[in-house]
Amino acid sequence: MNKIQEIQAFATQVRRDVLRMVHGANSGHPGGSLGCADFVSVLYQHTLKHNSANFTIDGRNEDLFFLSNGHIAPVWYSVLARSGYFPIEELSTLRQIGSRLQGHPTNLEGLPGIRIASGSLGQGLSVALGAAQAKKLNNDNRLVFSLHGDGELDEGQIWEALTYGAAKKVDNIICTIDYNKKQIDGPIKDVLDLGDLAAKLIAFGWKVFEMQGNDIQNVIEILDLAVSNTGKGKPIAILMHTEMGFGVDFMMGTHKWHGTTPNDEQLEKALAQLPETLGDY
Repeated sequence: MNKIQEIQAFATQVRRDVLRMVHGANSGHPGGSLGCADFVSVLYQHTLKHNSANFTIDGRNEDLFFLSNGHIAPVWYSVLARSGYFPIEELSTLRQIGSRLQGHPTNLEGLPGIRIASGSLGQGLSVALGAAQAKKLNNDNRLVFSLHGDGELDEGQIWEALTYGAAKKVDNIICTIDYNKKQIDGPIKDVLDLGDLAAKLIAFGWKVFEMQGNDIQNVIEILDLAVSNTGKGKPIAILMHTEMGFGVDFMMGTHKWHGTTPNDEQLEKALAQLPETLGDY
């Protein structure tokens, strides 16, 4: 099995985890989680320089990742658990009272891998830029990564942060936008059309790449390219084209699975499309 096949198997298992987690909780956000499973899997299995065995909040001499669109916590929890941050069996506690796996990530319960609470949309890029500047001040040459939803770009704070990142030449950050063109209320073009998003990001002073977020080989290639372009005076943004609900045929092509969970019959039908590869929790 080659590297791409290994990560594909990992991402397939992550998708199974996501479906079982939100079904068990009867609450959560499967659509974006499924769409971003390939990206987050590549990030932790290939791109990030991180240490799951010795997690620290400040992450000195490690790459950092901030999930700004915190409602897709299930995919992050699965990847963290399967990357060694905490027991895989804990995935079954999603959204339960007293669980460390809250509906949106929080560091209050001390869950390894989580450095900030997120899910109040629009804040993650500001935090990521601050962390990136802190690394520069500490002579730490590792990178900061962040992930955002395209619907999240309705928040004005994102655009303030984009302005700041370019103005201050924060060139050790890679910001990825999940460009699935859907949000909770419908298609992006109907809710608040973003227009030519790549042109806007370029105009704001960012170096922009585009990638197919459900093609693992392309995700690896573009993330590698983005990393190689850090340290050149410009922050980096990636427009990641994904399909919400990717991997489950009846969840794709619609925004309705943004925050809707499958019933028993739907779960069985969905899991039949995703072979168990690493063992269910």
